[in-house]
Amino acid sequence: MRVKALVLLATATLLHAGTPALEPMPSVMPEAWLKPLIDIRARYEYADVDGKDPSTAFTFRERLGLKTRAWYGFSALVDGEFTEVAGSDYNANAGPLANPHDRANSAIPDPRNAELNQALLQYVGFDTTAKVGRQRLIYDNAAFIGNVGWRQNEQTFDAISLSNKFIAGLTFNYAYLNQIDRIYGAEADSPLTTKPLFDNVQDIAANVNLFNASYTGVKGVTLGGYAYIMDFRNKPNWDNDTFGLSAKGDVLGLTLYGELAWQDQAGFDSDDQAWYAHFTATKTFGTQTLVVGVEQLNAGFKTPLATVHAFNGYADAFASGRIEGNHNGLTDVYVSHTLPIFCGIKWTNALHAYGDDTPSTGYGWEFDSVLVKKFDEHFTALVKLAMFESEGDAFVATASLPTTTRASMELDYTF
Repeated sequence: MRVKALVLLATATLLHAGTPALEPMPSVMPEAWLKPLIDIRARYEYADVDGKDPSTAFTFRERLGLKTRAWYGFSALVDGEFTEVAGSDYNANAGPLANPHDRANSAIPDPRNAELNQALLQYVGFDTTAKVGRQRLIYDNAAFIGNVGWRQNEQTFDAISLSNKFIAGLTFNYAYLNQIDRIYGAEADSPLTTKPLFDNVQDIAANVNLFNASYTGVKGVTLGGYAYIMDFRNKPNWDNDTFGLSAKGDVLGLTLYGELAWQDQAGFDSDDQAWYAHFTATKTFGTQTLVVGVEQLNAGFKTPLATVHAFNGYADAFASGRIEGNHNGLTDVYVSHTLPIFCGIKWTNALHAYGDDTPSTGYGWEFDSVLVKKFDEHFTALVKLAMFESEGDAFVATASLPTTTRASMELDYTF
């Protein structure tokens, strides 16, 4: 009997140990090998630029892709960008082969488009992230290197990029750019077909080296520095060498930011030198934020790879001159105020006064207003209004800027 009891006890123990239903479930499910990437935006935009007919654009942008799970540090990502247009009562500003193209209408640079947005191989290891292929790059506040995320077709780069954090508090970034994949899409062409030298819409071959670093090893302070060496094939007026420093820190309840840069090969003929400066002071009052700032670009200072929509007002009155480097100087003195109002809506209002190399209102002034509602981690709604009133001073050569009004409403979904 004693032997039988021992056998029964041993058998019961083995059966219990091998029963799958009694094994504890894993606390974290394994990551899927492929993750879908979904970014969908529906937008209505209105533009009224003096000298042009008003435009209305209903556009629908889908950015769809896949990202692989990391395998020994390696992963891959690919996504495409598809913009559909309902109606054609606007000028997409991308040349006669792109749609819509009505040069009598105000520009809204969102043409119908289907193209490869990103396709890259990534490696993460040894405190370094390396990427090879078509990719999104945003450095600092995107004043020099950005993805132009406001437009339906974002700007990406055919590039090799590295980001290293081996030294505590120090992030070092480097990128080599072979091509600039611009916002105008795969069908974009220059209206100046006999003068490709001045092509401003097609993807542009490049030989660009970007060095960027930031240091947070000093408590409460972020220091930055960069050197951007840019050469462009068939677009020599974009060529420039730019070197800059920045600092951000908290002082007496204010967050202060300052940036200075010097540029060689400034101006449309890339034969000049120019300075850049940007200073802000930010104060938070409970749930409200107040920002006072001034940004100054000497005549000819250019930022061809920047997200220019984020600077100098949402009417984009100064965008082209800032990209091309053919302007007579720009000083933007501004103040903005953000507060929550109701139902989780954030309301930001900003006022800009514009002059040349000195603070004034010679170029004009602008009022911007933005409402943002984030419903959850996937859905966001936005309403934006920008009104630029020109005062008549010449910004490019002898031409003054046109009075411009822009308004938009959009719904975004990301997954």
